[in-house]
Amino acid sequence: MTEALIIDAVRTPRGIGKVGKGKLAHMHPQHLAATVLKAIAERNKIDTAQVDDIIWSTSTQVGKQGFDLGRMAALDAGYDVKASGVTISRYCGGGITAVALAAGQIMSGMEDLVIAGGAEMMSFTGQLDHPDGYYLDGGNLRLRAAHPQSNQGVCADAIASIEGISREALDALGLESQRRAAVAIAEGRFDKSLIPVQDDTGATVLEKDEYPRPETTAEGLAQLKPAFTRVRDTPVGDDGTTFGSMIQSKFPGLEWEPVHHAGNSSGVVDGAAALLLASPEYAKKHDLKARARIIAFANVGDSPTLMLNAPVPAAKKVLEKAGLTKDDIDLWEVNEAFAVVTEKFIRDMDIDRAKVNVNGGSIALGHPIGATGAILIGTVLDELERQNLKRGLVTMCAAGGMAPAIIIERI
Repeated sequence: MTEALIIDAVRTPRGIGKVGKGKLAHMHPQHLAATVLKAIAERNKIDTAQVDDIIWSTSTQVGKQGFDLGRMAALDAGYDVKASGVTISRYCGGGITAVALAAGQIMSGMEDLVIAGGAEMMSFTGQLDHPDGYYLDGGNLRLRAAHPQSNQGVCADAIASIEGISREALDALGLESQRRAAVAIAEGRFDKSLIPVQDDTGATVLEKDEYPRPETTAEGLAQLKPAFTRVRDTPVGDDGTTFGSMIQSKFPGLEWEPVHHAGNSSGVVDGAAALLLASPEYAKKHDLKARARIIAFANVGDSPTLMLNAPVPAAKKVLEKAGLTKDDIDLWEVNEAFAVVTEKFIRDMDIDRAKVNVNGGSIALGHPIGATGAILIGTVLDELERQNLKRGLVTMCAAGGMAPAIIIERI
């Protein structure tokens, strides 16, 4: 089986995902995705007619964010019509999965040049009307009875109680995310991959991440009110079920205090990212210098009711597939969907937190759902190069109680 090489990785800045506040919020999702597709083709001087496939991740595939965003964005980016595209969803984990699928096609010998990535405009998805009866189960009451799937923020609060993780610990992680992101931005650690977004006139719309709040303090975080108090009691359908009772139906007697808020949860943002992958033969023939190779990837399902606990088993599975131990990993990227996810991961895996999300995470920088996995792979690659390290592992929780994980090795 051949290797899958990472040739390059790019991303847009992450804009605040609210209409009227974010600088990207007025743009079309295809335009945002086309920005990174165009950049990765131009930076590497590839003939887009030779791109075998574009595997794209978008979580909410409706309206202008639907209709196979990967293919439409490629056309919008000026790619040759021979470059095909497909769009997938694994909710938050789709960006990692897109890269894994691209790597799998190359490793099998079926393809030679594949682009993987994703885009999500939460400024758009936040405007969509989701009736109370519609959530992850699509209103399927039979499924809901077997596997109740609550609101993710409510799940995060419940997990914190089950694990005995205090709000103080979660706020500390959120504060550290902001601090690390501020250092990374000040030192230009993201500059290698960052692609400014321009409008149709060529004017720059956004050239740096818009969401970080470097002025954040521990005192300020302590004053924030929990975000999911009301959500816990929100009815889901007409049968009296609430998001809180969904969890209690599987964990009778469980009571918990809301501890997550805007300062220790991932930011609502718009963004896109892309990675260029190639076989060794193609890279050599076309003089493409590889930056890393894909070592292993894995997927795991866990409790749909608690929803956020799969990253640890996913990391263990991918390490086993690779024949590695946690000590062989130099850097970890564990998506900060909620602070409890990363905090629990660090504790359960017993790893040095100084190696986890070293440039901050989604609490500080934001989480453009379908794009985040691809962003994190690019982030860990840049940092491996900056520190002259070897291996990075990226994982993240996904709705439905899933987690993909991937290990890359710098060349």
